[in-house]
Amino acid sequence: MLGDSISILERLPKVDLHVHLDGSIKPETVLDLSIEEDVSLPSNNITDLRNLLGIHGSCISLREYLSKFELVSKLLHSERALERVAFEIVEQASAQNCKYIEVRFAPQQHREKGLRIDEVLQAVIRGLKRGNETFDVKARVIACCMRHHSIKQNMEVIEVASHFLHKGLVAVDLAGDEAEYPAYLHLEVFQYANKKGIPVTIHAGEAGGPENIYDAVTKLCANRIGHGVRLRENQKIYDFIRDQKIPLEMCPISNIQTKASKSWSDYPLKEYYEKGINITINTDNLTVSNTNLVKEYKIIMEKYKFTLKDISNFILNGLQASFLPEGEKKMLTDKYREEFLKVGLY
Repeated sequence: MLGDSISILERLPKVDLHVHLDGSIKPETVLDLSIEEDVSLPSNNITDLRNLLGIHGSCISLREYLSKFELVSKLLHSERALERVAFEIVEQASAQNCKYIEVRFAPQQHREKGLRIDEVLQAVIRGLKRGNETFDVKARVIACCMRHHSIKQNMEVIEVASHFLHKGLVAVDLAGDEAEYPAYLHLEVFQYANKKGIPVTIHAGEAGGPENIYDAVTKLCANRIGHGVRLRENQKIYDFIRDQKIPLEMCPISNIQTKASKSWSDYPLKEYYEKGINITINTDNLTVSNTNLVKEYKIIMEKYKFTLKDISNFILNGLQASFLPEGEKKMLTDKYREEFLKVGLY
């Protein structure tokens, strides 16, 4: 029976709304780019690189998790490199039968060789578009502002992002050290995004408390929340998020690795789902978390006795929470329901 379930999981069309470009680079690509960009690596052995880039087994802390980004941070500063890794993240999605992804990254982090923000965004959008044409996977960009960046830097991201809205880009985000830089510090930036009509998702409730979630929605106009694990710490905010039907982009394996929850038994996914919180399931970082969507679904079925019907609900939640235009969203939803019908889920 388990084998049948895994086979069905593999066949289901999927959605990933929260996946980071720089956390999802294949070790083989890191090796190639290091040669092209003349960057020395601690090892040129693929197995060693896989261990250096990803969490395998337990993770001591968020700091250890974030250290896995150090290698790739030196490699993605050319249009060629950015386009390649964008193309390859679509390829990886296709291998999981994931038909829609929203790929996020911080454009300001990829300018060490002189690229302008618009050139960075164009390169990633080109890669995603080429991946779409090759693998029949819809792929869109979410541009991240960083919590530790200046207002000026983040306003520049919003301004440039506004020119790519509906041209490969669907939203903007706020990422980075949530505990040190609360969401409200970036009020001006996201008011500007709202003025420009750009949808917003905010990382909140991962390393910071539920107040960050509330501020993200009520002050920064967030349509979705990245992670939101700590929502349960404040009942009033919990009720507000549930009643407003704000989707949470939960990333189970990553959330355990980063210690957003201390254990699988403590992780509130099932509680949230059963109490009516709008949950989507995502990967966060394919390489760093050593994960994919089938793996995410499989582990939550094992840990929480979720059924295939529950998984299909998470997938449809993801489609409905996506930043696609309503017409495209409806077309995809209809196609997904047809596929679910074929395996007896609807």
